[in-house]
Amino acid sequence: MSLAARQAELVAALTAGAPVPAGMDPVRLGIAARALLYKRAGEVARRWPLLAAGLGPDWHRVFAEWAGARPTAGSLRDGWDLARELQGRAALPEIAERELALVEARWRYDGRTPPRPRRLGIRRVADGRLLTISGRVMVIGRSDSL
Repeated sequence: MSLAARQAELVAALTAGAPVPAGMDPVRLGIAARALLYKRAGEVARRWPLLAAGLGPDWHRVFAEWAGARPTAGSLRDGWDLARELQGRAALPEIAERELALVEARWRYDGRTPPRPRRLGIRRVADGRLLTISGRVMVIGRSDSL
C-alpha cells in the first residue's frame, strides 16, 4: 500500500469515523479523533454562535454525535447541515432558528455544493420575515433589528 493510501486511511479514521488502520494504536487514535472533533465543534460554534448557545451544555455532545462519522465540509456547511437536521427533527433551539433563517436569506445552499451568496432572499421567522438585498438584512414585522 502506498504512503498516500495509508495517509488517507489515517485521515479518514481521525475525521470521518473510518476503521483504525492496521498497525495504529486504537486508544491513541481515538483520543486524537476526539480532540479533532472538539476543535471542529469550536470552529462551528464560532461560525454558528446561536446554534451552540441554544444547545448550551449539550453542544459538544450533540455536535459529536452528528459529526462523528462525517468528514468536515467547513464550519459554515457543518453548522448549516447540523441546524437543518435538528430543524427536521423539531429539535432546533428557537434562538438558532433565527440564525438559520438569516444565513439562508443571505446564502443559497443545496446541501451538496458550496454555498453561494443570494442577491435577494426572504425567510420566515417566528415574529416576521428576514429580507436580504445584496447582502443587507432587513427585518419585516418587528421594530428591532438583528
